[in-house]
Amino acid sequence: MAGSQTGSASGHSASEKDDLLVDTFLEYLSVEKNSSDRTLTNYHHALTRFRASAPSFKTWEKVDAEDFRDYLYECMKAEWARATIRLHFAALRSFYKFLTRRQGFTHNPVAEVQLPKAEKKLPVVLTQAQVVQLLELPHKIEQAKQAPAWIAWRDAAILELFYSSGIRLSELAALNVSDFDLHNECVRVFGKGSKERVCPVGTPAADAIHEYRNQAKVMSGPLFISKLRKRLTTRSVSSVFKKYHAASDIPVNVSPHKLRHSFATHLLDHGADLRSVQTLLGHASLSTTQIYTHVSIERMKTVYEKTHPRA
Repeated sequence: MAGSQTGSASGHSASEKDDLLVDTFLEYLSVEKNSSDRTLTNYHHALTRFRASAPSFKTWEKVDAEDFRDYLYECMKAEWARATIRLHFAALRSFYKFLTRRQGFTHNPVAEVQLPKAEKKLPVVLTQAQVVQLLELPHKIEQAKQAPAWIAWRDAAILELFYSSGIRLSELAALNVSDFDLHNECVRVFGKGSKERVCPVGTPAADAIHEYRNQAKVMSGPLFISKLRKRLTTRSVSSVFKKYHAASDIPVNVSPHKLRHSFATHLLDHGADLRSVQTLLGHASLSTTQIYTHVSIERMKTVYEKTHPRA
């Protein structure tokens, strides 16, 4: 068994076997669990960081719960965000689950460590009036002189699509012309773990995309392109948001993810059921979507307190 083999070696060979365990785990995540590249990077970083930081590290098999408690203490002393700590320990816990199930290890020492509770921060959501202001800006402000005439149409299509479908930044940047179905007003996206879903697109967004494509003569390949006619990167899309936020009077930073939050919250505000919103967002777990219920309730409380005579 790999676990006993690791414990029986020392020095360089033990180190090599420890590296092999990590490589095998990452391959398992990629091939069997279909994890995203970001997950693989985060998990590899977490394992590497623990191994480099733990002063008493010998092999993965000889690490005990006390070593992980010491590591947790060091992370907290370094004032890591709770979310970062929990992400690191999720990677370590998952690694040891893999080692016990597939590599002959006898127990999972990370499971014995009590982690700090996750901070409950509600997402920042734009009001419907703020969203409307943002969506109208591409055709209201003067574009850069060197920009092609179709840039305003492209930017309007991007903003409309984010709010209309609730897709992620990476999902939008990866869209091809063939993913957009104008007739049925929907878009096919590949979410986390390459999971495919079809998102409905409202008529204003569909019309904006159709007009942008006509203006820019985008007939195939990437749906959203730069002025050099290359696929628009996620960084470039974020820059689009910065440009229009600077031209608005919206008091909070505006980002693709805030439009995603706003999309979900506004749906719930108007009576959508949680399961439908979960499907539209591409969430694997309903508990992830439930945060928007809290946002919606908090918004209703604020309205109630401002408007009810005996609040």
